[in-house]
Amino acid sequence: MPFRFIHTADLHLDSPLRSLSLRNPDLAGLIGDSTRRALVSIVDLALEEQIDAVIIAGDLYDGDQTSMKTARFLAAQLGRLDAAGIATYVIRGNHDALSRITQELILPPSVKLYSGRAEIVESSREGLRIAVQGMSFAKPHAPESLLPKFRPPVADAVNIGILHTSLAGAVGHDVYAPCSAADLHAAGFDYWALGHIHQRMDHPGSRTVIMPGMPQGRDINEAGPKTVSLVTIRDDRTIAVEERLTSLAEFARVPVDLTPATTWFEAVETIEAALVAARGTTASEHLVSRLVLTGTTPLAFRIRRDRDLLLTEAEARAEGIGRTWIEKLELSMQPPGETGSVASADPLVELGSLMRSDMAASHGLREDVRRMVKELRDDLPAESRGFSGDDEAEFEAFVAQLLADGSDDVMARLKAESAETH
Repeated sequence: MPFRFIHTADLHLDSPLRSLSLRNPDLAGLIGDSTRRALVSIVDLALEEQIDAVIIAGDLYDGDQTSMKTARFLAAQLGRLDAAGIATYVIRGNHDALSRITQELILPPSVKLYSGRAEIVESSREGLRIAVQGMSFAKPHAPESLLPKFRPPVADAVNIGILHTSLAGAVGHDVYAPCSAADLHAAGFDYWALGHIHQRMDHPGSRTVIMPGMPQGRDINEAGPKTVSLVTIRDDRTIAVEERLTSLAEFARVPVDLTPATTWFEAVETIEAALVAARGTTASEHLVSRLVLTGTTPLAFRIRRDRDLLLTEAEARAEGIGRTWIEKLELSMQPPGETGSVASADPLVELGSLMRSDMAASHGLREDVRRMVKELRDDLPAESRGFSGDDEAEFEAFVAQLLADGSDDVMARLKAESAETH
């Protein structure tokens, strides 16, 4: 009889919201609850498929969590698996190592929480021997590979390894327990259940090495549908892997070319058409879209000036479509005739070019903007401070974007007032 299990990682239960918490409260509520809903979906899938085990390869939590409500929720979901006779294998990731709850929570007897040393749990399935080996992060940082600390594979058994690792490195992820996919293929394990990188990756080779990604995205940088792996190990020890959808909501950048739009109504209609098309390709129950408005249109200045009005119009159309949300408007339009390279007879166009070049490059101006952003950031609660980036480079890019957007906003108002007086 085959051995079947679900492989997931990086649930980040109750992950604090960033920009969403500052805007639409209904959308913030949806996303704030989505990581819990993803875990419920995983447990529902396990019960429906009557699988043998669930493997969680790290980062159940999002850091130094103190909420016992979160702990009770997790225990209740793992209890559902326990009642159905489904084993759960869990390792701590870098975020879990910070969490006091992970260390104190009393888990059901069917849950194996691995320690900071390699441990093997063996079982049999009508002659098919299974050995599940894992190792938790003892500390929040693991700058060296953990692979040499694993024990040798069990002879005559199907060996499953659980590892939280950044592999050879990934954009947006710090280095944790680094190793190469080639090293994993050569280690003698039949299946590697990985965690840490939030994007799904299948590393082909002689063995099965899967990074499942996270089961629910939390912001626009974790876009797309999110899934878990449903793994079947057959009697002949061959392995089949299926993706199963778990995300309640998926984030997506939705491009909207407003070049054909010459009236406000046409712009709104174009946005609605783009949303309808994006909704049609969305696998998850909800679509959370960032509208990227591009093109050359006479509405460029008005849209920038009245961005809040357009956002309201777009949200109304999204509500009419159903289960569709607007996370943000991203403006990358330009008015007709503004090429930027040829001198213009329009003094406003020349002023705009001056503001975007000389003024934006002014050291004094940048320092003033930088100081104001830091003061605003420091006055916000900790969970809302990520809007300006996570490091110095991202902070400087944010300041540069503020300067560019500020110049365009000033030009939008000047241009609109000029048009109204003629």
